Amino acid sequence: MGKLNGKVALVTGASEGMGLESARLFAAEGATVYITGRRQDVLDAAVTASAGALTGIRADSGRPEDLDRVFTQVAAEAGKLDVVFANAGGGNLQEPIEAVTPESFQQVFAVNTLGALLTVQKALKLLHNGGSIILNGTASISKGFPGASVYSASKAANRSLVRTWAAELRGRNIRVNILSPGAVHTPAQELLPEPVREFIVGQVPLGRFGEPAEVAAAALFLACDDSSFITGVELAIDGGLAQV
Repeated sequence: MGKLNGKVALVTGASEGMGLESARLFAAEGATVYITGRRQDVLDAAVTASAGALTGIRADSGRPEDLDRVFTQVAAEAGKLDVVFANAGGGNLQEPIEAVTPESFQQVFAVNTLGALLTVQKALKLLHNGGSIILNGTASISKGFPGASVYSASKAANRSLVRTWAAELRGRNIRVNILSPGAVHTPAQELLPEPVREFIVGQVPLGRFGEPAEVAAAALFLACDDSSFITGVELAIDGGLAQV
């Protein structure tokens, strides 16, 4: 029996990378899984490759009207939610303080922080009591990386939201946690210059980049009953990057 049999899950920003691997694992463990993505072609490719295991809805998590469409469809087709993984996010990891503009700041916070807040807020009407909410953070919540100030600040804000929501939603027995991946093989990481990648790996005690499947396994843990007595935590999947 799968760990998510009979559950309905939503994973935002899941056209590729960690989100897609998590969605695939949720589906393999028995969940009905909806995924979102901003690029229709990439989203379609992910759904096609899933052979019917995933349902894709094009949406930008920074746009409230897009999220309204997502939850309208989930409500009409599934009628409930048990797991929400607010994974959508992004940001410039090579933007020194001198280069930050009001526009670049607002763009990152709109998707990473406001997008996560709106996703959770709009999901609550459908979320089953006893359900699980997961946000995706970053190792740079706890460790300073030059050039990543705005990105890191937006994720640190999400860490704070998780603590507050865990307290606010305890009456519904809804668990709220955040994953904090470190250096993981994703399309965004592949765009980094090789010297930067080598520097990052040199900071990781386990001496390598992580894999999206390793993040997915942690997401499954927080989504299922294996973590039934865990809420409000930050779970690091970073090879020790921000821990040692």
